[in-house]
Amino acid sequence: MPLSYLAPAVSITLKVIESYGIDPKPLLKNLDINADLILNANARFSYEQIDQLWFDAAEIAGDSNFGLRAAKFWHPSQLGALGYAWLASSSLHTALDRLARYMAILTEGAVLSIDEIETELSVHLQYKKISKQQPTRTDSFMAVLLIMCRANYGEDFYPSSISLTHAEPEDLSEFNALFACPIYFNAPENRFNLSKEQADRQLISSNPRVAQLSDQVIIETLAKLEKNNIIEKVQAEILHQLPSANVTDSTIAKAMNLSSRSLQRKLQKEQTSFKVLLNELRSQLAEQYILDSHFSLLDIAFMLGFNDYSSFSRAFKRWTGLSPSHFRS
Repeated sequence: MPLSYLAPAVSITLKVIESYGIDPKPLLKNLDINADLILNANARFSYEQIDQLWFDAAEIAGDSNFGLRAAKFWHPSQLGALGYAWLASSSLHTALDRLARYMAILTEGAVLSIDEIETELSVHLQYKKISKQQPTRTDSFMAVLLIMCRANYGEDFYPSSISLTHAEPEDLSEFNALFACPIYFNAPENRFNLSKEQADRQLISSNPRVAQLSDQVIIETLAKLEKNNIIEKVQAEILHQLPSANVTDSTIAKAMNLSSRSLQRKLQKEQTSFKVLLNELRSQLAEQYILDSHFSLLDIAFMLGFNDYSSFSRAFKRWTGLSPSHFRS
């Protein structure tokens, strides 16, 4: 199956194209991109189509800073549930973790990873081999990420530094005006860096219930995206059943119209098990929820399907080596 790209996210590309006075319709037609699907939250295009669209448009515009204009046109709806989960996150740290974990919702042509380097949090953008790895697309990602951070943190947010693998453009004025931070070109990696103090500040826009519901929609969407991926499908069903405090391999198998033995065999083929997936999902969500001060530790225990706090605390210490209260402090 070809790698895909979320249809509504293409709207930002079209707005950048139109800002140069270029009609995008001939470009879309030439690449067999159905414009009627762009506003369909469930539609996806092939990654290669969108990569080529961006390449063709940048060539016509003839502007090496083409990608930076994306900062003017971002809206959370372009990312679907992921966009609203971003806005509802308790901190930029949890928001960036969400973006990295669920990047496949937006695009399957690139991956994100989050690294903690001394006093900074570093967002590492890596393209898959299928990508043209266009400088203007990297610029657009960095520009949009800046605006996304400002939507949560405030207009006074600036990254501590930006690293770009592409060469330095002739005109740096737009880069400096937008990012207002050190920018390193010809770097070994594409990175967006911010201080841990910025990353961990609690945000007034936080809405834990919206974030939790959005996470569920995202995981269910990923399961549909990976129709043949049993792991994604099991994770989606686990997430759906967690609050019941009665999630088992049997309840998951029943919901998926499988026998417990059949489910076990399918997971064994993927070199995993129901127990491993349950613990991985609980561990990921636990760390995310604990960083959100709106949730009490007891609430988190129940949200993750534990019958009492002590059971959750023992499990969390097994996963991380720390108690939930110590991890939060």
